[in-house]
Amino acid sequence: MLKPRVGRHYRRRGKALVPCPNPSIADILALSPSEEILTVLSKPTWGHTVLLHDLSYVSKAGSGIGPAEVESMRLVSRHTSVPISHVIHTTFNAYYGRIEMSIVPGVSLDTRWDMLDERSKESVCRQTWNLIAKVQAIPRPPELDGFVRCGVDGSAPRDYIFKDLQDPPRALRSDAELRARVHERYVHFGGYQYEYELSEMLPRSDRTVFTHADIAPRNIMIDEENKITGILDWEHAGWYPEYWEYAQILRSASWGDWSEWMDRTAPRKWDLHGIEAARRVLLLALDEPAYYW
Repeated sequence: MLKPRVGRHYRRRGKALVPCPNPSIADILALSPSEEILTVLSKPTWGHTVLLHDLSYVSKAGSGIGPAEVESMRLVSRHTSVPISHVIHTTFNAYYGRIEMSIVPGVSLDTRWDMLDERSKESVCRQTWNLIAKVQAIPRPPELDGFVRCGVDGSAPRDYIFKDLQDPPRALRSDAELRARVHERYVHFGGYQYEYELSEMLPRSDRTVFTHADIAPRNIMIDEENKITGILDWEHAGWYPEYWEYAQILRSASWGDWSEWMDRTAPRKWDLHGIEAARRVLLLALDEPAYYW
């Protein structure tokens, strides 16, 4: 059985895949109605697959794909000039979701970052922070004014830092409640080193802002002049305390010195010792890898 590889093109008829190197528009026009040209844009991760169809649109499909991502993209499009894909069509049910969207031109930053000189790295990072500022300026709907952390639709958080231990989940309505939630999870999952100090170690925030929550080189598209052409993957976007984008960008990951440059160019820095201490415990307790991001 043929195993699709990232960056490769294939001709699909039904469930059959055949390699199709360097397809052209003529090749696409010659396809029968039951055929299409697929390009694998990302390897299947957490049950998700991202494909380019007939060199004309992109699909993201799999378990866990839901309407919230679409609502986040529409919210960003409605209130900002941040470049993102435009939603073309969606399909959702209880177990599966599929989003068809427009192509964002350029290449992902992770394919080019190590080749950039220092001036270009600084430029890309400052562009990124400027776009983040636009996203954070999106007005919060009046019906969500009482929440400090929730999904774009007001839903309770499901991520490994803020997910409630109780069912039904309790709403987070103040910074003190949010810090208490992180501390509760930390102690519940065996954290003891900072059992009595963690609440005070955690950053404090009096602002809740719209947040992408997964800004990383793989989700930033740039052109040949290193100008950002798009921000991808709004799956985890929602309303968070204003430090969360910074905390996510600086989390440990295999991104070379990108996080260092983002820290160097950040318009505001936060003390993340409490977040890092909580992560070290809560990551070990994960039983749902899809929420590790």
